[in-house]
Amino acid sequence: MNEPVVRSAQGSVRGVAEENAVVFRGIPYAATPVGAARFAPPQPHAAWEGVRDATAFGPTAPQGERNLGDLDMSPYFGPGWIPGAGYLTVNVWTPDPGAGDLPVMVFVHGGGFVAGSARSRIYDGTAFARDGVVLVTLNYRLGIPGFLDLPGAPANRGLLDVVQALRWVRENIARFGGNPDRVTVFGQSAGATIVGALLATPEAHGLFARAIVQSGSGLGAFSPEQAARVTRAAAEVLGVEPRAEAFADIPDERLVAAASRLGGIDLHTATARDPLVGLSPFSLVLDEQPAWADRADVDLLIGTTTEEGNLYLAPSGAYARSTADNVTAAAERSHPDPAALVEAYRKARPEASDGELRSAILGDALFGAGTWALTEAHAERHPATYAYAFAWRSGALDGQLGATHTVDLPFVFDVTGLPALHGPKAILGPELPPSDLARRVHAAWVEFAKTGSPGWDRYDTTRRATMVIDTEWHQVDDPRAGERRMWR
Repeated sequence: MNEPVVRSAQGSVRGVAEENAVVFRGIPYAATPVGAARFAPPQPHAAWEGVRDATAFGPTAPQGERNLGDLDMSPYFGPGWIPGAGYLTVNVWTPDPGAGDLPVMVFVHGGGFVAGSARSRIYDGTAFARDGVVLVTLNYRLGIPGFLDLPGAPANRGLLDVVQALRWVRENIARFGGNPDRVTVFGQSAGATIVGALLATPEAHGLFARAIVQSGSGLGAFSPEQAARVTRAAAEVLGVEPRAEAFADIPDERLVAAASRLGGIDLHTATARDPLVGLSPFSLVLDEQPAWADRADVDLLIGTTTEEGNLYLAPSGAYARSTADNVTAAAERSHPDPAALVEAYRKARPEASDGELRSAILGDALFGAGTWALTEAHAERHPATYAYAFAWRSGALDGQLGATHTVDLPFVFDVTGLPALHGPKAILGPELPPSDLARRVHAAWVEFAKTGSPGWDRYDTTRRATMVIDTEWHQVDDPRAGERRMWR
């Protein structure tokens, strides 16, 4: 088997030539985060002698199990925690390390800020390399090491890891055939919220030229007051003072176990609601939401799926059991005028069941409202802003999963043929999706990375042009105007 060698700025790495791609796995982009360093800013990795093996994936960030009822989410979350200290790594798929000037895409995985890794089967970069793109995936710190706001430690250490990975890309990607001035950073779910925050992070400006936000939120950050409640709860569970030095010697196993006990914290304050509506005790911690702090002069592709909330209701049976009281409760948890919100959604969806209404409100509280806010704010300053809504419905769970959160990812990576994605309890359901849909979605993402346009009209705050992606594609102006206006 051909084993190509590339000399990075830190040392040589040996990859493997596979069909349609040359792949390098597990390259460290930062120093190993152990002990107190788990709560410090990421540092560049030291240089090494000789040739480092980069033919296999490395360890993953410490994390607990993440299950969603009857749905098999293993292709999304990956293998879970693969122990090993050196998990701050990148993986690179390239058409040709000697090519030069190729567009680069850097992917940030999701998982609620507590789970996931670049080892997920969905995040195979072969199709990107096949189509002339250098694809980079990365791991970052999760849970308590990544996002617990601790006095004596910098905030948002997982976000800082992503910035450090982008610095590695800037320094090294030309050696793998990519152009450091043609970098598109993209992410999904928590990863998309991180990408949205990169737009408001001065240290990241200049490290990428384009961004794609898939089912994230420009309004998803905790306030310092909210984060402090989580910190106090974590300190109580661990029996230590809420300071970085008190956490430094606690083993990763205890930190993971403690994180799993932090659900149910009341994060409502006098000025803010819980932007994650109780689904995760971790998020970015910012004084100002990314949607309002976005200052990046970059092209942006942004959108959601059309039934985001189904993922959090259908696998447990809650979707089918939903009542009018559940709809009201979802509105009360996420909106200052719940009665008006429910009325607007019932008016827009007169034939909808209580499960559909509950899911729609939950999905917009988590992703829709923050996506609209970031899209509007960015479009006001940067004309190259494009919006989409992914509407293809999975038939999983007797058709209740639908166009839910995460269902778009196999299409973006053009891996809809993976056997693990198919079945009555698998992400894509028992029926195969249209044969050309993954090709078209993937091609649009690649085209955006190459040219700055995915192939449809720009979004502005007058028309709000949005591409609805389904078996048939159609562009609509302001497709959910009444519901959108309720979240302003």
